[in-house]
Amino acid sequence: MKILPKLVFKYGWDERDDVETPMKGCRNDGIVLCEDGKTYSVYFIDPIRLQQDLEEEEELGSPFLAPPGLIVLPELTRSAMENAIEQLWKQGHFDVFKPLSEEKEQKIGEAA
Repeated sequence: MKILPKLVFKYGWDERDDVETPMKGCRNDGIVLCEDGKTYSVYFIDPIRLQQDLEEEEELGSPFLAPPGLIVLPELTRSAMENAIEQLWKQGHFDVFKPLSEEKEQKIGEAA
């Protein structure tokens, strides 16, 4: 059985993030660390922030929003994000993702 991946954040996570992340409605520095050493970038966003960002992009002349690794959740709590990664992993979602480059993987591995 495969070991579940670990969700980390490039800029860390502390008690302040427990409060601020749900209020901001997005977190673009998620990294999924897999047992085979591969890493994947993920971008979490809630529906309200998604709509706001899309409207802003439309005003700027880009009628779309397509950040790599986008995961939409009703609310951005650490546990909700970890649960999403676990469920997506079990569904094979990351099998079609392109991992981050080896250079980036080494830097992330050293920081974790």
